[in-house]
Amino acid sequence: MKVLAFNSSPKMDKGNTALILNPFLDGMQAAGAEVELFYTSKLNIDPCQGELHCWLNSPGECFQQDDMQMIHPKLREADVLVFATPVYVWGVSGQMKNLMDRLIPMVEPWVELRDGHSVHPIRDASRPKKIVLVSTCGFWELDNFEPLLVQMRMLCNTAGFNFAGALLRPAAPIFSVMLANEMDVTDVVSAAEKAGRELATSGLMSDDVLKVISREVIERDSYVSMMNSYFDRKLARAGAK
Repeated sequence: MKVLAFNSSPKMDKGNTALILNPFLDGMQAAGAEVELFYTSKLNIDPCQGELHCWLNSPGECFQQDDMQMIHPKLREADVLVFATPVYVWGVSGQMKNLMDRLIPMVEPWVELRDGHSVHPIRDASRPKKIVLVSTCGFWELDNFEPLLVQMRMLCNTAGFNFAGALLRPAAPIFSVMLANEMDVTDVVSAAEKAGRELATSGLMSDDVLKVISREVIERDSYVSMMNSYFDRKLARAGAK
């Protein structure tokens, strides 16, 4: 199994997203998967220009000369694509959006009906891919991930991919502090690793394991109070009025 993962957090391996993504990838690797991880902050990926050159002039190839020239062959060979992003205004980060927009060469321009919905046919349908979302959020409620989940499912429906599931970690700022202080949240990290092992060995991730990753680690009112106190202190130190 070939796994291609993208971490689009600007903080890369120092961010909250990596706290869930890295053990997940470790679990897949431990189960025998071949894993390659890219940080979008280190990639030169220009925005899609929307001129349809990759459909009409050079089918399957974008005219832009950037790191997508290197990424596209890896995309075609991968069995699993992992998109890891913090929630930015209820969506993916800007760097992740650029990457996703540049996936257009992977599909053909024609429109077909699939399960009663109009979609584009994928160019290489011989290797069905699984998509995994890994995401962290600064808000407490789990429903803040819903727009991302809708987007990932629509991407899968359009491109003929299989959505394998999502590893979601709300209240991520406090979770990272608790983890750094060796508080009782290591089961979340262990669950992320287990999810990776499950996906690599069976092609599925169990709901029970995914629920542990998203479990409540702090009561909501306490979370709100702690976050507000944190920013009050930061603003006071910065001399904000």
